[in-house]
Amino acid sequence: MPVAAIQFKHTTKHYGPDRGVFDLNFSVPRGQIFGFLGPNGAGKTTTIRMMLDAIRPSNGSITLLGLDSRRDSLALHRRIGYLSGDMEMDRRLTGRQYLEYVANLRGNVPWAKIEKLIDRLDCQTDKKIAYLSRGNKQKIGLVAALMHSPDLLILDEPTSGLDPLIQDEFQKLMREHKAAGKTAFISSHVLSEVQEVCDHVGFIREGKLVDVQPLNSLQRKSLRKVRLTLSRPNSKALKGLKGVHDLQIHGKEVSCNVTENFNGLLQALAKLQVKDIVIEEASLEDMFRHYYQESDNA
Repeated sequence: MPVAAIQFKHTTKHYGPDRGVFDLNFSVPRGQIFGFLGPNGAGKTTTIRMMLDAIRPSNGSITLLGLDSRRDSLALHRRIGYLSGDMEMDRRLTGRQYLEYVANLRGNVPWAKIEKLIDRLDCQTDKKIAYLSRGNKQKIGLVAALMHSPDLLILDEPTSGLDPLIQDEFQKLMREHKAAGKTAFISSHVLSEVQEVCDHVGFIREGKLVDVQPLNSLQRKSLRKVRLTLSRPNSKALKGLKGVHDLQIHGKEVSCNVTENFNGLLQALAKLQVKDIVIEEASLEDMFRHYYQESDNA
């Protein structure tokens, strides 16, 4: 049986009463991109810091690439590429100087490969880091994480500050990483950030793992927020329609959450006199709320 790239076994970190992460049990096969989703403060960064042996679990264990995260941390760090969510770099260096410094620490990193990543992510490397925008610092951090072709990428909010074109390039890089048989662990509070590249998604909230499921299962539960303005009040608008949740009708204003049955929604809208409509992706909190309601009603 193949060794998992990531294995948490009853992993807990206590910070005090009801604070920390609790009894994490999940694994990630090699060659997969795993999305770790949760609101800010849910325990994502604590989980990552335990993986990197920056902090140690109160109980349980973590195995990465078949090695113990504590006992074998030095060997693991050679095989891991890491991007922090609150990345700090020497502000006195230029982007190029910083990448040269990281490459020298890594050893045997061809500069031609670094240059290719710089071009793909459109990095500014001639300015001092002190004068770079958040997005440009993020791109340099991504180059530093990717330059040595790590077996495991651990990325905390990797697309924060990136424009849409660079986000697309990041997604291509993740697909190439996976195609090479390598693994990535992507922590985010943005659902759309992981939808394009992840195979499985884990949900964490208040330090507890809610569930781990394949991305296609998550997509079947895709949730949209709908707001309508009607030409005249209609107290029966969308009532009883399959897939409509949290329906609220206030005169001409109608709002609801919709899952799966989008064709039914469109057919119902065709029968209404709609003056205005807004359809948007629900927030992660909305997704969690819907998820919990489904679980409670199961």
